[in-house]
Amino acid sequence: MEVVIHNIRSLFNIGACFRNCDAFGIQHLYLAGYTATPPRPEITKTALGADQVIPWSHEPDILALLARLKQEGKTIVAFESDPSFPSVDAVDVPEQAVVLFGNEPDGLPAHVLASADRCLYIPMKGTKTSLNVSVACGVALYALTRK
Repeated sequence: MEVVIHNIRSLFNIGACFRNCDAFGIQHLYLAGYTATPPRPEITKTALGADQVIPWSHEPDILALLARLKQEGKTIVAFESDPSFPSVDAVDVPEQAVVLFGNEPDGLPAHVLASADRCLYIPMKGTKTSLNVSVACGVALYALTRK
C-alpha cells in the first residue's frame, strides 16, 4: 500500500503522516502539490525518524501522478468527509492500493476525486464533520491494514 497527501500546509501534519506510514507498513509516501518536503525541522520533529525510513517523493502534478499509478495497475482510494461515500469499515481494498488524502479545510478537489477508483469516508459520531489530515491518515490506514 502507498499513500498520497495532497496540498498539506502544516509541516507537523506531514511529519505525522510519515509516522503513520511507518506504523502501518506503507511502501511509499507521495508528497503532492504544494506539500512541503524534508528536510524541515517541523517535519523531523513529528516524524521522529520516519522521514528517514519511509521512501518518499515530491510530485507537484497530482493528476500526472495518479495517471502513472493507474498505469502501474494501482487502485486509487480517496478519503473525504462525505457520508454519501462508503465507510472505510464496509469495504476491502486491494493490497496494492494507493490511499489519497487532501487538506482539512478544502479536502480533495473535484477533478482529483474524479481520478479516484473509489472514494471512502471515516464515520464520525460527534458534532464535527472532519478530522485533522494526520489523524484521518492514521485511522484510515489502521482500518485498511487490519483486514
